Amino acid sequence: MMDVHRERRVTWIVLGIFFLGMMIVAVSIFNSNKKNQEAVDKANQLSAELASAGLPVPELQQIYNVLGDDGGAVCVAPANALVKSILYGQLTNGAAGPGQRPIIADNKAVEGVLLIVKVYCPDKAADFQEVVDNLKTADVAS
Repeated sequence: MMDVHRERRVTWIVLGIFFLGMMIVAVSIFNSNKKNQEAVDKANQLSAELASAGLPVPELQQIYNVLGDDGGAVCVAPANALVKSILYGQLTNGAAGPGQRPIIADNKAVEGVLLIVKVYCPDKAADFQEVVDNLKTADVAS
């Protein structure tokens, strides 16, 4: 009877040490490489591009935390059907259901995303530029 309790205790100790080790590895991998030089350089470049375009500029830390050195989710497939449908869904009058209508958005409405694509994944910029060119925009907000 005593051997069963000892075996269980040893099993729980081994499992506890294993999961603790896995948690340490996961946290170190998650926190590693958050701020590498390429991410900082691209964040600086995007910050300068946003400022020159007259758009709001987030803090550099926010930029490289979100976009990293590869553009994150923005660069996965910036011109695929899902991304276009999300973009079109955001360029509406704000109503819900049957009252929702597309709008003529301001020229700068998608300029920030276009700059992100140009800085972080320039090979996909032409495809996304084509999506932006197909939008009906005007100088409606100053």
